[in-house]
Amino acid sequence: MCGIAGIWLARKQNDVDARRLARRMATAIRHRGPDSSGEWGDRESGIALAHRRLSIIDLSPAGAQPMEDLSGRYVIVFNGEIYNHLDLRIKLEDEGAVAHWRGHSDTETLLAAIAYWGLERALDLTCGMFAFGLWDRATRNLTLARDRLGEKPLYYGWSDGALLFASELDALLTYPGFDNEIDRSAVAAFLRFSYIPEPATIFQNIRKLQPGHFLRLTSPFDASPSRPYWSLEAVALAGVRRVSRGDYEALCGEVETCLEEVVASQMLSDVPLGCFLSGGIDSSLIAALMQRSSRGATRTFSIGFENQRFNEAGHARLVAQHLGTTHTEFILTEADALSVVPELPKVYSEPFADPSQIPTLLLSRMTRQHVAVALSGDGGDEMFGGYNRYIFAPGLWRISSAVPKIGRIAGGRLIAALQSFGANDRSVLRSAADIIGLPLTTIDKLSKFGGVIARAHDSQSLYREIVSTFSDPAEVLLQPESETPGLGLSEGLDKILCLEEWMMAMDAVTYLPGDILVKVDRAAMSASLETRAPFLDRRVVELAWRLPLNAKIDGRIGKRILRDILYRHVPRDLMERPKQGFAIPLDQWLRGDLREWAESLISEAQLASTGVFDPSRVRLLWRNHQSKAENAGWRIWAILMMQSWLLHHASRT
Repeated sequence: MCGIAGIWLARKQNDVDARRLARRMATAIRHRGPDSSGEWGDRESGIALAHRRLSIIDLSPAGAQPMEDLSGRYVIVFNGEIYNHLDLRIKLEDEGAVAHWRGHSDTETLLAAIAYWGLERALDLTCGMFAFGLWDRATRNLTLARDRLGEKPLYYGWSDGALLFASELDALLTYPGFDNEIDRSAVAAFLRFSYIPEPATIFQNIRKLQPGHFLRLTSPFDASPSRPYWSLEAVALAGVRRVSRGDYEALCGEVETCLEEVVASQMLSDVPLGCFLSGGIDSSLIAALMQRSSRGATRTFSIGFENQRFNEAGHARLVAQHLGTTHTEFILTEADALSVVPELPKVYSEPFADPSQIPTLLLSRMTRQHVAVALSGDGGDEMFGGYNRYIFAPGLWRISSAVPKIGRIAGGRLIAALQSFGANDRSVLRSAADIIGLPLTTIDKLSKFGGVIARAHDSQSLYREIVSTFSDPAEVLLQPESETPGLGLSEGLDKILCLEEWMMAMDAVTYLPGDILVKVDRAAMSASLETRAPFLDRRVVELAWRLPLNAKIDGRIGKRILRDILYRHVPRDLMERPKQGFAIPLDQWLRGDLREWAESLISEAQLASTGVFDPSRVRLLWRNHQSKAENAGWRIWAILMMQSWLLHHASRT
């Protein structure tokens, strides 16, 4: 795992030292690779590549980058891991493609594969997470590529006659004269989703390379579109058209065998590694498979909350005790949260407002004190039907769509009004939810579903409303803008896939790369920690999409097949509890220790200074939250994260 950066200057700028600029870009993301650095350049072509190394595999100088292939034709800067690189080495050796190896890094394997099979064939054969820049000396082409699901980030764009690319936006900002004009439509999209959907960024002239794509450029001015080498949509279509019809127990065995192989391949490391353990289905299964493959006790790490109503660390502890892992847990207080919130704009480099970024960041820092690599359960929900919306939304839509529009709107508003009765922690509704064992977020989610019912007019708008932070971002913007369109699925796919499958596919191409993977990558890499997600290995993803829907969602139970596999390793009674997710007591924090910090960011004076939000609308939302007329924590958090980023950005320019 590393940080990469590169610059390609126009010929008229060949008096500029591109290597020096690339080095400065890489230094800005030193946290992604604190172990060593390197740069390479071709002054005549105006190209320079830079690298920050986090040594995980092949700690020797033979694994250093930028790296040239044996022929000297290709030069690469690579971030990530190729999990099947040893198998690829054997294949290359069997075909006589490589006479000898200089070391045992996966970067060298990838270079040899590209040199022998060509880029697209090499990408097709790889299983891994990555982002890289590849310079071809023979054709003077630059190729940028990103892994299938978007685990590793890659930003690119143009500024003042130069093509720039890097792992994080902060690297691009070091370029002299960087065009930092903010994309106002991206701000509107951010308020809807709490992240900026791909391929947009907060800056007008910078983009994110799409997952599963590569971009081949013939000049610094080349604006050719990227091309896919793999498509989640194609995998989903192929899977539902060739659904596995075998015995369910046989399917469980097939999935478990696949996961065992993938976990074993992702445990390849020359440094200590462990596992995040929340006590939920996904992370518990990964920990169980790691423990079975490990020669000693696997290291597991969890985080809990001082507020016991949100604290699930005890569940993780019980799972760890049963599995026999060496377990470490950290209990998060409001003071801990307050200590890191000023760092969030720097850590995430563009506006990002998933509140679980706080515990993720602190968990990563704690974990890094013990290991350099951590496996996680990310992707299990999207691939195996774990989110509550997959279970409740289809039935909700079938019922509500049968009701005349006027009745649907009235009923939805009535349900939404429940929040005014449940905002107080001591309310009857919250007490009732607690007594019958429902997650603490149930009342807020039920209220949101009421608003969803009132506004949705078809299944696609139903999904959009469910995943929206602000259903109408214009309501808090000073100058409303149209929203930047994000990536999605092809028109008509919802007619081929059932609603559950369509939502899973939508989450996999939007929410997963835009929110979940950004949250984990930036938090972990800010602590120089590599994370790996077995559920996102292409072998698991492609198998998951061949499973019948009832192997994933069965009645009111999601991730059915993962649960049944896990019960082979962990007693059922340790796992049977309502799904809550990585919930944090955000509403309470904003009324408690975080209140003063939040108030300073959204005072009328600060709102006026940034010029993005309507002060009167924001202040009304804040007053309603403080008076407990509503729980508006998620929406306020989005505003706070944008304000915090704007002020941080202004201080650097």
